Amino acid sequence: MVEMGVTGIALDATSHQPIVLLGDPEGRRQVPIWVDKVQAHSIIFGLKGLHSPRPMTHDLMLNLLRVAELEFDRIIISSIQDNTFHAELRLRRQDKTVVSLDCRPSDAIALAVRSKASIWMVEEVVSDASIPVDAEADAIDTEAFRKAIADISPAELIRRSGVNPDSPPLASDPGEPSESRG
Repeated sequence: MVEMGVTGIALDATSHQPIVLLGDPEGRRQVPIWVDKVQAHSIIFGLKGLHSPRPMTHDLMLNLLRVAELEFDRIIISSIQDNTFHAELRLRRQDKTVVSLDCRPSDAIALAVRSKASIWMVEEVVSDASIPVDAEADAIDTEAFRKAIADISPAELIRRSGVNPDSPPLASDPGEPSESRG
């Protein structure tokens, strides 16, 4: 198993659905897990240590565990079935026995960030679902790009693009102005 951490929350560019990014300790792999907006909000609240005037659902769950004298041990993202992640909550009783409950990863992550419990993922799941991350290479590429454009004037960029600034812009409809691409 691999201990993971929440490295961020992003939005899917197409669906605008939130994605929780879990990263390995070396920063080489991330596993994206799509969640709904309510869960993303709860995870963000937990990450930032924010509290609402009334207990949110995950705060209530942790309060119930305390009253029942169950200690939150860890979460395990254990499998992917039909493109759906599955997770387990591991709870420890007073007699030190461990109870495992099936749950959605988004709920498990929201509870883990609030309780400071560890997040674990089965290696096979990490291998199957991870995207490679090379922060060092990304930083080098970013720096090289900055250096490359630092000394180039806007006129030089236009010249290198091959666009003739004196030509009239193209329009799909002669009556409408053309739009530029970003």
